[in-house]
Amino acid sequence: MSFLDCSCISHTSVENISVEDHYDTVSHHYLTNEPAACYRSKTPPNDDMTVHSTDISHYQLLSELGEGFFDLSVVCLARHRPTGTLVAVKQTNLDNCTEEQLGVLQNEVLQTRLFHHPNILTSRIVFTSSSKLWVISPLMAYGSAACLVKKYFSDGMSESLIAFILYGVLKGLDYLHRMGYIHRSVKASHILLSGDGRVYLSGLHSLYSMVRDGKRSEVVYDVPEQSSTVLPWLSPELLRQDLHGYDVKSDIYSLGITACELATGRVPFQDMHPTLMLLQKLKGSHCCLLDIHPLPLEVLGLKVSRSGVDSGIGESVAASSIMRTMTRERPESPAPKNFSVLFHNLVELCLQHDPEKRPSARSLLTHAFVKQVKRHTKESFLTLLHPAVPLNNPQVLAKAAQTAAGQDSTTSPDGTAGAWEF
Repeated sequence: MSFLDCSCISHTSVENISVEDHYDTVSHHYLTNEPAACYRSKTPPNDDMTVHSTDISHYQLLSELGEGFFDLSVVCLARHRPTGTLVAVKQTNLDNCTEEQLGVLQNEVLQTRLFHHPNILTSRIVFTSSSKLWVISPLMAYGSAACLVKKYFSDGMSESLIAFILYGVLKGLDYLHRMGYIHRSVKASHILLSGDGRVYLSGLHSLYSMVRDGKRSEVVYDVPEQSSTVLPWLSPELLRQDLHGYDVKSDIYSLGITACELATGRVPFQDMHPTLMLLQKLKGSHCCLLDIHPLPLEVLGLKVSRSGVDSGIGESVAASSIMRTMTRERPESPAPKNFSVLFHNLVELCLQHDPEKRPSARSLLTHAFVKQVKRHTKESFLTLLHPAVPLNNPQVLAKAAQTAAGQDSTTSPDGTAGAWEF
């Protein structure tokens, strides 16, 4: 009997589980009553992995993309030889895993088979070979949002790009929350972008089901296995570990921290000692964007969009362009930027100390900052990713081919090692 109690777990059709849909009504000036978009596609588009096999000889490993899961897993760029399709292969040596870690891996693989949503990256093909667990997933050509920030947007992304990313994440979170799951590891490194501009939420190893014995709990008390690596993103109520517990609103707090991470190029609380970070969060002190008081765009001499948000050529893009021409290196202290009032409001809502005051993922989909994405096309957002280069770019693939030939077995095709975290 193998690790998964079978030799292969491939993509199968699973009916959606009907979960009670209860959300607190959140009234705010920037929240509307417009119904939120929610997809229930059983087979996400451009994500058909059923043609792939479980024969390891069918996969040509081209280069290493990164590591994850306590550094026990290695993610590689690979080519499926029979079809020529580029995929991501995550290999985990099961001999090096503890019993607890094996349980986490097993739960991740088995639970994610329940999910079918265009913004959730799930395990499509899973099998074991010798002592290694192989997980085959569609290639996310632009990598993680954290990788993009580190390499291309060291002073932060534009607000339009952030809105596009958050919109995809919120749709994924809304789906998970309605299914009765808490993600518990929302951060930029767990947000992946495909070559066609689709946003995927990954990092499902910390997933926790609120449904026990057929009943949905109001709160939970479990602490994530990898809590030490995600401390800056965790909510005060999760860290407090008291009788009040926490619920899906904990993910909303993590989303607020992630929004700051994408906007400024740095993770709030990251430079703090863990004890001080804990005290600050428990006191109710939440991080702020680097500009405390947002300035009207007229003061900066920049064009104001009719919605009042950054149109993609507003203040954050102007600041980004100036900084990017000055240096390609990551600044020790990011330069101050002026963000729109709507973006400030979104972050403030997410980082409310009282979880009851935070809006749900569905409510945030109607926030004016997030709704701006409906006026754009997917192609227009791909232009905002410039100068990022996707992994399926011919020049990048040529470097990957050199790596596969043995010229450099430790560096990813774009020249950075360990840039991805899964």
